[in-house]
Parts: sequence; C-alpha cells; structure tokens
Amino acid sequence: MTALIASAKAEALRLRKWPAFWILMGCWLVLNLAFVYIFNFIAYRTGDTGMSSGVPKDVLLKQMLPAAVPEVFTQGMAMFGGALMLILGALAVGSGYGWGTWKTVFTQGPSRRSVVGGTIAALAVVVSGLVVVAFAVDLAAASIVAATESQSMSLPSLSQSVIGLVSGVLILGMWTLGGVLIGAIARGPALAVGLGLVWVLVVENLLRGVASILGPMKAITDYMPGTAAGSLAGTLRSVKGDPVPGVLDILGRSESIVALAVYIAVFIGGTVWLIGRRDLA
Repeated sequence: MTALIASAKAEALRLRKWPAFWILMGCWLVLNLAFVYIFNFIAYRTGDTGMSSGVPKDVLLKQMLPAAVPEVFTQGMAMFGGALMLILGALAVGSGYGWGTWKTVFTQGPSRRSVVGGTIAALAVVVSGLVVVAFAVDLAAASIVAATESQSMSLPSLSQSVIGLVSGVLILGMWTLGGVLIGAIARGPALAVGLGLVWVLVVENLLRGVASILGPMKAITDYMPGTAAGSLAGTLRSVKGDPVPGVLDILGRSESIVALAVYIAVFIGGTVWLIGRRDLA
C-alpha cells in the first residue's frame, strides 16, 4: 500500500508538471462551455433554429438554466470529452514507455502492479476533479444566463446533482482507462492516441451503421463502450430527439452503468496483466 500511494503521488506530480495535461483539461472545459452555453445562447438570442438543431427557443433557454446543469454537462462527454480523456490515458501510459521512465522504475523501484495502480489512482483523482470542476463552471455559466434573461436561479436538486456527477465520472473514467489500456498495448503515445481516436470517432459509428442493416450485429454494437457512455448521457436529458453527437437512447440507465463498470474492470485488469507479463523492451 505504501508503494501504491507513493506511485500515485509521483504520477500526480508528473501530470501537474506536464503542459499537455493542462492543455487537455482546458480544451474540455472550453469545448463544454462552447457547445452547451455559448453556441446555444447565440442561437437563442438570434433565433437561428439551424444553429440549435431545431430546438424551440423556450426549450433551449430551459437547458441553459442552473436546474438543467446535471443533464446537460454530460452531453459532450460521450464523444468529445471521452476522446480527450482517452488521449490523456494513452499519453500517461504511452509516454512512460516512450521516455523510458517506466523501464527505470520497473527495474529499480516498486513492483509493476504498484506503479500501474498508482497511475490509475492518480488518473481517477484527475477524472473526479475534472467532473466536479466542469459541473461548477457550468453552474456558474448557467447562473449568468439566468441572471441575464431574468430567469429562475433555482439550483438542481441534490439527487440530480449526484446522478450527474457519478455519470460523468463513469463516462470519462471509462474512456480514460480505455486510453490507459491502449497505451499499454502500443507501448508508445503516438500510436495509442491515433488508435483511440479512430475507435471513438470512426469505428463505433461505422459499426452502429452496419448494425442498422445487419440485425445480428446489434447484439455487439448495443454494448460497445461508446454506446454505453452515450446511453448513460442520454438517460439524463429531458429533451428527447435533440441530436447531440455521441448521445444515444439505446440502453437504460442500469444497463449503461453495468456496462461501463464492466469495461472499467476489464480495462484495469487488462492493463495490470499486460504490463506485468510483458518484457520492457
């Protein structure tokens, strides 16, 4: 346990000193604000239905108020936020191989399981912190919109907030650990990032398109990582049919949570097993 805690602290220090880490965190917060509030507010003020995907103005305004934060702040996590966190996981593990730092640690320091466990623990803290920060930033932005438009400043209920926060942690955590596993498989950052992005942005969408033609494929595509993440985000929204990239209505909340939990366990187990069994060269 001492070695695990020490490894987690070391990984946290490495992440804090790494410019790429702050760039990824900042990119997600900016994208989140842009897609959820800035673009929607412009569409609301200008009456541009094309920009708002045909959502009526009153519904659009309701989604930008503080009470709606738990349902809207997860909408971009299934695809864009997930892609950024997958990059973080792939870089965190892949760079350890690329820079040769893990070779030194594995041969002179604590056990491989402790090092990998410390990395995963540090990333878990990062994901949880990012979700809380995103929630707070969205709440502040929604409050500004409400004050500007003389709307209700009512905050979301505690139960809604908890459901939104837990859902965000599960979605981003699953994608981050997926990146960790890909980084361990590729043993380098560049290939891991490329493979991960192709899967998130291209492969899953293509497979779902094929499943709409070949019925038997649905048994697979309905439980893919992106489907589970998108379905969990979809269970939170009150406006059904609003086309949000990556947000789906395929699985229910319980099924989505179970699927994400299984993926998280598989990704962690696969990473620990793979790094523990393979040669360093």
